[in-house]
Amino acid sequence: MNHNFVYSGSPAHIIFGEGKSALAGEWVEKIGCKKALVLSTPQQQADAEALAERLGPLSAGVFPGAVMHTPVDVTEKAMEVVARTSADCVVSLGGGSTTGLGKAIAYRIDLPQIVIPTTYAGSEVTPILGQTEGGCKTTVRHPSILPEVVIYDPALTLGLPVGMSINSGLNAMAHAVEALYAQDRNPISTLMAVEGLRAFKTSLPKIAGSPRDMAVRADALYGAWLCGTVLGTVGMALHHKICHTLGGTFDTPHAETHAIMLPHTAGYNAAAVPELLAPIAEIFGGSVGGGIWDFAKEAGAPLALRDLGLSEADLDRAAEIATENPYWNPRPVDRRSIRDLLQDAWEGRRPAR
Repeated sequence: MNHNFVYSGSPAHIIFGEGKSALAGEWVEKIGCKKALVLSTPQQQADAEALAERLGPLSAGVFPGAVMHTPVDVTEKAMEVVARTSADCVVSLGGGSTTGLGKAIAYRIDLPQIVIPTTYAGSEVTPILGQTEGGCKTTVRHPSILPEVVIYDPALTLGLPVGMSINSGLNAMAHAVEALYAQDRNPISTLMAVEGLRAFKTSLPKIAGSPRDMAVRADALYGAWLCGTVLGTVGMALHHKICHTLGGTFDTPHAETHAIMLPHTAGYNAAAVPELLAPIAEIFGGSVGGGIWDFAKEAGAPLALRDLGLSEADLDRAAEIATENPYWNPRPVDRRSIRDLLQDAWEGRRPAR
């Protein structure tokens, strides 16, 4: 075992437990703030307004305009509301889209963030921001992007539709898979990644049968925290590069894209580092990519990129963009190999590895 590593723990405050979202106002005050702008997507506007009402005089209002892939123009509109309301912090209620908006604001003016996740995205515990402008999605990592407080309340996930729960969980699992072979991995990130994968392996199938089981939802949210934390601790590789390409250029839905691509990218890298990905084969009862694909299929996740509206003609462009400025990856990346990988994902074929 290689014991040469660097480990830095996240400074974020993590509050976990049923009903803990009621403490949002207390945490606004604990971080020294007086006016919180509540962020949400249009679909969760009613929940955001209810939260703002509970905050009472601590509320600066609601901005319900968050959308997928964090477009820069939406962030600019939110910044105008921040300035107009004199908000001194944001409370992001929702999934990755809302969290992304809060992080984009913080990156620009270092506004404190409290995040209350309602999906399993995991981005709430990372100092990473992905934002889209002109059809291109780019990522940036900076300490100001990391939210100061995250409140995990499994009660808020009881109404998360089963399909969205499965896709969101697979999205979080992708963080853990890439953490296992990350260039800067360390013993703690590996332990958290494996534990996060085990949490989803047991919880996601149960959500399909008992979506309002609080204990099962808590297990999945626990997995999301673990997988998100490793995403914020170590670097990501091929999987995230491809998903950023598909989402930023072709506007494919974020979680579904991760869910479809994960078996293929994991299988691709298993050819180079089978020993690092052995825990996946063990947890999912088979080969790395094949085991994850079987798990996703059984859970009812989407399996083919063509089902997201991507045309076969788009694959050439996607392979070109994904290999122009590739992230570090344990297996060499070339345009032909990635084009073949995308073809398999487009058709929904089970990976051999």
